[in-house]
Amino acid sequence: MDTKLLPIFSAAALAVGILGSPAMAQSQARLVGPDHIQSYWIMLNTKVDADIPNSGRNMDKPGCVAVTFMIGTDGVPQNVTVRKVVPVSDLDSVAKSVVTNLRYGPALKNNTHEPVNTYYIVPFNLPADQAQRQAIIDACKLPGYDQA
Repeated sequence: MDTKLLPIFSAAALAVGILGSPAMAQSQARLVGPDHIQSYWIMLNTKVDADIPNSGRNMDKPGCVAVTFMIGTDGVPQNVTVRKVVPVSDLDSVAKSVVTNLRYGPALKNNTHEPVNTYYIVPFNLPADQAQRQAIIDACKLPGYDQA
């Protein structure tokens, strides 16, 4: 090992030891449900582009996809992960591309730009009946995000 680099490696090791890894910081971010996210972050998008495949399984059926992610200090979704697809379909990649393209600005209460873990439900082909629409959305709700 080049001894000139030793102080750099030592400083990096010390920083990780004191601050923890980036993954550790993410896991410690507050869990905020979709109903309370506006207290921390406000969605800035008025429209979102998505990558839509030409064909796939159950793409014409009513359904939803729940996607978890962390809103970073810059308002950009990080670690976007599909968690639930109802019914099983090939719409997971579409939902992931939607969430990846979301952008957020901090709410007034969030002047430190606190990162938060949350999720977003992307609906597809919802019926006109409000009760049926809500039943589909409810099927994609994730446990553990009830906190504000």
